Amino acid sequence: MTKAPNGDEIVILARKEYDELIAAAAVEDAADIATASRLMARISSGEEKLLTSAEMDELLAAKSPLAFYRKRAGLTQAALAQRADLAQGYVSEIEAGRKSGDIQTMRKIAYVLGVQIDDLVVADAPVCSRAKRKAAQ
Repeated sequence: MTKAPNGDEIVILARKEYDELIAAAAVEDAADIATASRLMARISSGEEKLLTSAEMDELLAAKSPLAFYRKRAGLTQAALAQRADLAQGYVSEIEAGRKSGDIQTMRKIAYVLGVQIDDLVVADAPVCSRAKRKAAQ
């Protein structure tokens, strides 16, 4: 590493290292382009649905993604529970964040709502173990 006359730091690489970085970037770009192409095809076919700006505001304001998508589908908790073969109370607890729902349950709910499981999961939701819940009581 050295400095340019204007004070900027300059990194000097061997040509082989530079070529490897360029090749890696090209592979990464190709993967990103392929992912974007698949997504665009899903959107064009109607398989993937986009949210409007207003819907995104509603999603962010909802108590949970499940609450938003359930209401968007025009379903009550009871109707969703019936279609997913679940107890309404269980759906209520998942929606309120008191229970997380196992993968099979979330798969059923996602299927009924016509969304991906990932759409129903909050990435930064705290994970609360049974021991932690008992200690908090």
